[in-house]
Amino acid sequence: MALTIDLSGKIALVTGVTSGIGLGIAKMMAKAGCTVIGCAEQSEVSDVAQHFLSEMKSYDAPTDYFKADMTSTENIETLVADISNDYGKLDILVSNAGQNVFKGLENCSENDWQFNLDLNLSAHWRLAKSCRSLLSANKGVIIVMASNHAFASIPGCAPYSIAKTALTGLVRSLAIEWGPAIRTVGIAPGFIDTPGNQEWFNSFADSDQERARTVALHPVKKLGTIAEIGGWCVFLSSEYAAFASGVTYLVDGGRSAMMQDS
Repeated sequence: MALTIDLSGKIALVTGVTSGIGLGIAKMMAKAGCTVIGCAEQSEVSDVAQHFLSEMKSYDAPTDYFKADMTSTENIETLVADISNDYGKLDILVSNAGQNVFKGLENCSENDWQFNLDLNLSAHWRLAKSCRSLLSANKGVIIVMASNHAFASIPGCAPYSIAKTALTGLVRSLAIEWGPAIRTVGIAPGFIDTPGNQEWFNSFADSDQERARTVALHPVKKLGTIAEIGGWCVFLSSEYAAFASGVTYLVDGGRSAMMQDS
């Protein structure tokens, strides 16, 4: 009999679902039978929200969508209150929402710095705090989306890399302070084939050449996919990962194993 992961009966909140990694996570969670509550900063009637709901229709699992800005404590509290009222429970939190803030230390303004901290660090803490009661009641799981920039970075990627590094500490602290009622893990994706990464390639004079150069730097000779990161979330949410907590998994196709770019 084949090994399967069945998340039927589980309810997951996934933030930042309108594109990229968040959408891939939502799809894979639904494929495993999990009820998915997606959220992003765009309104429920926006094109991107409707696209998300349309993409999720091919799965049997129920799907919902809420508007919430993760930089707003009030929005976060309202979101969690709505989930509590509508669903009465929460089993899995995938705190994924974030944004590249690649300014470099010299060109980073006070506003850049604060926005980066609010979205890419503080929001994960605030959301986890708001969801704690619901998650504790079900021995829930928190998955925090960090980045390979938490382990090694390149010039010009601060202050984003700084906030993502701090997330690994948040994962450890949540696991220590809230376990065993809640299990907390992190995922640090490397180059994933998303519209955001394509924008990075497009910033070069020859985007195809830069993409090929980047792929060649990975021992697996490919970029990651949103389905692969979603698959990691499914596994880490399951009974098979019950002994995993307090650690951030670097999923970067071996990129970090290279001592130099050659």
